Amino acid sequence: MSDNSLGRSLVMVSFGESHGNAVGVLIEGIPAGTEIDEKRINEWLARRKPSTSLASTKRKEDDIVEILSGVYRGKATGAPFVAIVRNKGYVDDFYSFAEEGWVRPGHADYPAYVKYKGFNDPRGGGRFSARITVGFVIAGAIAEEILKPLRIEVVGYTKSIGPIECPDLDIENARKRYEFETRCPSAEHDALMQEEILKAKREGDSLGGTIRIITGKLPVGLGQPVFSSLDSELAKAYFSIPAVKGVEIGAGFRASKLRGSQNNDIYVLRNNEITTLTNNAGGILGGMTNGQPLIATIAFKPVSSIYKPQRTVNIKKMEEGILQLKGMHDACVVPRAVPIAEALTYFVLADMALRGGFISER
Repeated sequence: MSDNSLGRSLVMVSFGESHGNAVGVLIEGIPAGTEIDEKRINEWLARRKPSTSLASTKRKEDDIVEILSGVYRGKATGAPFVAIVRNKGYVDDFYSFAEEGWVRPGHADYPAYVKYKGFNDPRGGGRFSARITVGFVIAGAIAEEILKPLRIEVVGYTKSIGPIECPDLDIENARKRYEFETRCPSAEHDALMQEEILKAKREGDSLGGTIRIITGKLPVGLGQPVFSSLDSELAKAYFSIPAVKGVEIGAGFRASKLRGSQNNDIYVLRNNEITTLTNNAGGILGGMTNGQPLIATIAFKPVSSIYKPQRTVNIKKMEEGILQLKGMHDACVVPRAVPIAEALTYFVLADMALRGGFISER
């Protein structure tokens, strides 16, 4: 298992850099005969493109998938699947400061330079850019197809941006998230979030926020305890998204303030089926699904690339100075990260379904 891979029965290998020729993904373990719909994959990719009205990056990419192997007549062959998306909308001139040795506050420039002895590609963050998540989204589109026999639906929405927070929503009300610029399916909160993002942009600054992931009820027993528990694998996947700094399952940190009598999800019978009165566990107990909806909350830090002048260090000259960035940067990545978080959730659930025998591998 490589350091650029995720999964065991369904394995995703991520490759590419922000300003390289392409970004993409290799996937092994797709059951032969799985439908591979290029149009559907491109629809997924379109969801992570910059907004037309928000203070998003001006870097515009076509983001059209090119499938190189593993598909014949629209079906997975069982061989390794490889797909790429070409990089076209970047401007290298914006990153002359990186070639000179200036490291950006909040970015991976400094540790990457030290770890790779200066041979890493620094343009646009290189391997550490959110551009690599294109491959995650391709993998998620395929995982969604793999999970169809289990009728699993994953929905993510913007829960908060800066100080603006939307109330908790159920899956029914969250489905319309892509009708809103911020991916928050509340007209009132969407408007407030847009205003907050544009304000930060005008000030040359940025914002963070949270994404809530919810599903319908899941089959009982998805997950492979102990080190491959479902929550462990989800956390690993979510933390692979650039800018993620926190993950909660269910009540999360709020549970630490409750008593057991308040936090325990009481089992009851409804129509001769076992269910719970609450879902503080977020659908996972002992690393396995308990039949309730999965609920996860993912926290994103503010975008590190801001237009305000900042103190920093030139690692080649070993001197301090002031760096003011140019280029094409989002003021808030949260809306664009919603499909990425959904994709990784689908992927982890598909891997667990294959590993647990819920779906035939071939």
